[in-house]
Amino acid sequence: EKTLYWWSVHLDRFLNFCRKAGPESSAVPDKAAKVFLTSIRGESDREKFAAEQARMALDVFLAEIENWRWGEDRFGRVGPVFRVKTAAGAEEGEPEGMATGKRGEAERGEGGGLLAGEGGEGTVVLPGSWMDQARRALRVRHYAIRTEDAYLQWIGRFIRWWDGAQETGVEQADEGAVRRFLEYLAVERSVSASTQNQAFSALVFFFGEVLKRPLDGVDAVRAKRPERLPVVLSQEEVRRLLGALEGTMGLMGRLLYGSGMRLMEVLRLRVKDVDFDRHQILVRDGKGGKDRVVMLPEKLREALGVHLERVRVLWEADRASGLAGVWLPDALGVKFPDAGKEWPWQWVFPSKSIGVDPRGGERRRHHLHDNTISKALGVAAGRVRLTKKITAHTLRHSFATHLLESGADIRTVQELLGHTSVETTMIYTHVMNRAGSVARSPLDRLEG
Repeated sequence: EKTLYWWSVHLDRFLNFCRKAGPESSAVPDKAAKVFLTSIRGESDREKFAAEQARMALDVFLAEIENWRWGEDRFGRVGPVFRVKTAAGAEEGEPEGMATGKRGEAERGEGGGLLAGEGGEGTVVLPGSWMDQARRALRVRHYAIRTEDAYLQWIGRFIRWWDGAQETGVEQADEGAVRRFLEYLAVERSVSASTQNQAFSALVFFFGEVLKRPLDGVDAVRAKRPERLPVVLSQEEVRRLLGALEGTMGLMGRLLYGSGMRLMEVLRLRVKDVDFDRHQILVRDGKGGKDRVVMLPEKLREALGVHLERVRVLWEADRASGLAGVWLPDALGVKFPDAGKEWPWQWVFPSKSIGVDPRGGERRRHHLHDNTISKALGVAAGRVRLTKKITAHTLRHSFATHLLESGADIRTVQELLGHTSVETTMIYTHVMNRAGSVARSPLDRLEG
């Protein structure tokens, strides 16, 4: 859903660019796209990322439109009008349209492709049957929705890359094709090591589970990820940062730092998993599908209780309006169809707006979007003039480091963080502030 939203934003900007350019300069969509991408490409990492995201959106869009002309659509808008190859949801006789760029409800077309848009007009459909099979295979194996979205994106990019260079179908692709695609990403697209490895993992799944031809000799092409130390705030910096957060964002920020949970673990927290009596929180289905127990800070008990009272009012309003219950994991929604409407299963941090389930299509209340707290942290960091790069994970890093500095056992910290290996936890020992642990600089010993 997040990817589709930003793709729609970039498509909206592209179409506005074409409207301003006029019918002559935007007559050929491929050329117009190149000019548009050149105009938005900047030097900063953020601008480069946005330009790459826009290019991906346009790759999908341009590959799926049958024609492109200058005209007026049924809403009276003048600009590029296009026909999508598989415009599922468009009414007969009205297949053409212009992308609105508004965040439409994610829905699924007749062929199972992910659509972004409104009513099928100007929608984007990922490549057909192979994508459908990959999606089914991912769901049968209970992959997380974010993993599913990421894998489908890379599988779609690989299929389009193969179709652009070969006359045969993707079923004829071999290990050499995978190597060349990964080299293309690394050399021509300059993607990071983690991005390249994510693409490789997606293709390993696609070849092994969908094409039934496992990639046996390609593992050597995995990129080596650079070893980087985590960004850690001092206790004074944490105090200043949290002091600049207010309301629900302040509560979430304090919970992130006070418990060491990951951002998505906080967002997916349910009422039943907060144990006020035992001063603990049960993290369900964390990274790697593992459950664990983390501490509930004493300072947050009262504030969290008041917050849940407000959430309960929202829940009661949803029940009165007949809204579908919250999403339930695995087959619980089938086994206990009314459980999603019960108070214990509600999100601790629900969204203010109603969304559409990207899998089932039901209108229901989801938890807050991860961008919400990320933006709040960025604003707060700027307000208190912190120069370090601040993310929700920075608070988790700070939690672990400060526990170790206070004398906590590394095995205890490992369990609280949910790390499989203690070696992962030991990286925090490299950034601990131990008196006398760092040699004195020779510059400080110079006289005068």
